[in-house]
Amino acid sequence: MRKMPIGIQTFEDIITDGYVYVDKTEWVYRLANEGRYFFLGRPRRFGKSLLLSTLKAYFEGKKELFRGLAAEGLEQEWPSYPVLHLDLNVASYRNVDDLALGLDANLRRFEEKWDIDPQDAFAPTRFYQLIQRVYEKSGRKVVVLVDEYDRPLLQTMENGGLQDEMRQALKGFYGVLKSADQWLRFVLLTGVTKFSKISVFSDLNMLRDISMEKAYAGVCGISARELEACFEPELRALAESNGKTYEEAVAEMKKRYDGYCFTKQGERIFNPFSVLNTLAKQEFAYYWFETGTPTFLIEQMKRDRFDLLRFAEGVKISAEDIDDYRADGGNPVPLLYQSGYLTIGGYANNRYTLGFPNEEVRYGFLKELLPYYTYRPPGQAFFADDFVDDLRAGNVDGFMGRMKAFFANIPYELNDKTERHYQVIFYLVFALMGQYARAEVHSAKGRSDAVVETAEAVYVFEIKLNGTAEEALRQAKGRGYAAPYGADARKVVQVGVEFDKGERNISRWLVEATK
Repeated sequence: MRKMPIGIQTFEDIITDGYVYVDKTEWVYRLANEGRYFFLGRPRRFGKSLLLSTLKAYFEGKKELFRGLAAEGLEQEWPSYPVLHLDLNVASYRNVDDLALGLDANLRRFEEKWDIDPQDAFAPTRFYQLIQRVYEKSGRKVVVLVDEYDRPLLQTMENGGLQDEMRQALKGFYGVLKSADQWLRFVLLTGVTKFSKISVFSDLNMLRDISMEKAYAGVCGISARELEACFEPELRALAESNGKTYEEAVAEMKKRYDGYCFTKQGERIFNPFSVLNTLAKQEFAYYWFETGTPTFLIEQMKRDRFDLLRFAEGVKISAEDIDDYRADGGNPVPLLYQSGYLTIGGYANNRYTLGFPNEEVRYGFLKELLPYYTYRPPGQAFFADDFVDDLRAGNVDGFMGRMKAFFANIPYELNDKTERHYQVIFYLVFALMGQYARAEVHSAKGRSDAVVETAEAVYVFEIKLNGTAEEALRQAKGRGYAAPYGADARKVVQVGVEFDKGERNISRWLVEATK
């Protein structure tokens, strides 16, 4: 087994220490020679830091590190430039003083390297003077790379007043890049989100945002072609250790970790963090999601009463709003997309349709939301496999009894008695059944509430919140919800479910096998 660069964000270390490297140097060369000022937004743990490190090595003229890579055949001269690589991941930002300390640490590192005595304690002034003096001392224009420029803003999402102070401080600091244009060769800022309309970027109108440009869709992450070209030995080992064929292992990787799309009509990208962990450990798991979901995002969805059924139906957002997040705007969708929890599924009429990129994100995110809509007694976790096991055994009554017990545990104060609320809970339960279930499934004449597939049978559920089990079954049959499975060799079972709004629970259900 070769070494997987998990957590290794320094290009030089990956090359010299023999880690597997997915060659992104063609994009590096293109960036360096297409313009001067760029911004790139990508979800966390998606390779942004490694991209900046690769750019740093390229601009420092370290030709020997690029031997055998695409850039070696593209770059002829390999000039060396001074690089100021600022990393805002180095601090925790609890207040404005923390931000000042973080900026000071970044600036002082380069002032000491270049023997520059700062003439002013004010961070923007020091930054401006640093760029000027490095240019004068080196005789070459300066490259500025900023890793996670928005880290202080993301860490203060739940404190509007403090975040506004952070924005104002960062606006002045980053604004220096426009004033220092005459001394700059190249600038790239990376982060999760683009706070374009709330002052941070208002002065940086020279930045070219490549986050959604088709030409740069694959600059971070791993494409399907790159996965098989770079990791075939590990994929074959993964298949063998999990009792799968090579093709089945690749399909499982795709289902779990692929699906990110950053353009209107572009190729799908794998999450690199999950890919590398899976191949290193030879085990399928939810690696990216387990590194942590921002609590402020969950809290905002709860506060704004975000309708989770939009996930099943496809979340719509205008082209103007998709790349702009406003903390006070009451719409978490742009940040859900930029953070990697939603991705582009389609584009038409100046509107994007967003959905979960893959099974890892869908399962992890909905499981994270489940406690905000339901309740589990302390120490009693929700196990979707228990529901699946009932249907695998053909035990519809056991499945529905388990569903009824689940609703019975929801306290009155968490239940707002609206039809949509009950539909959300049904959606969550079915969605968390993972690969076996699909919610809001479309057919020619409408859509059923849920479909669950096992090796032996296909179960089609229709749920009536203001009607009877008989009406639910008639609707399922009348609209042909089972029709798409007519040629399936498995048994097809339709289940009509009656929900008693007064009792806040399932009251009856009827089961009918169509074949």
